[in-house]
Amino acid sequence: MSTLLIGLMTGILFGFLLQRAGVVRYDAQLGALRLRDMTIVKFMLTSVLVAAVGVYLLHGLGLVALSIKPMVVGSIVIGGLLFGVGWGLLGYCPGTSLGALGEGRLDALSGILGMLAGAALFAETYPTLKATVMTWGNFGKITLPGVLGVSPWLVIAAFTIGAILLFRWFERRSL
Repeated sequence: MSTLLIGLMTGILFGFLLQRAGVVRYDAQLGALRLRDMTIVKFMLTSVLVAAVGVYLLHGLGLVALSIKPMVVGSIVIGGLLFGVGWGLLGYCPGTSLGALGEGRLDALSGILGMLAGAALFAETYPTLKATVMTWGNFGKITLPGVLGVSPWLVIAAFTIGAILLFRWFERRSL
């Protein structure tokens, strides 16, 4: 099976799960932004943990190679601010805006067009960004297990325990 087909199937499955979990709803997005509904936080944290297990399992079996991107604080801070402002203004994050459009919510189209315009602007300004922002606080290709000098499985186990405790706390507070 081709890599492109696997990616397409994985994307369709993820989109289906986004829709079934209800995280493409505007009220769920607003609830997350107002820290009153943690459905999206729970969904995304679960997704990250499942992906971590999958990636390190496939890596351990020799089926994939890890491609670690450098940690550049300037890029992370500016990108995070742009992401947060966009999410706050639109009420959807990139993945959920596509899901919302798939459900027929045309308000998400403005965000999707904004993402495409932002991607085009990034591509046009990339040479300048590469020489400036993308050098600010460059720590190189690091991982949390590498920095701590422990097995990735130990980090995944710790995060899983932390997630379970966080989810229980959310549930006790009806979040």
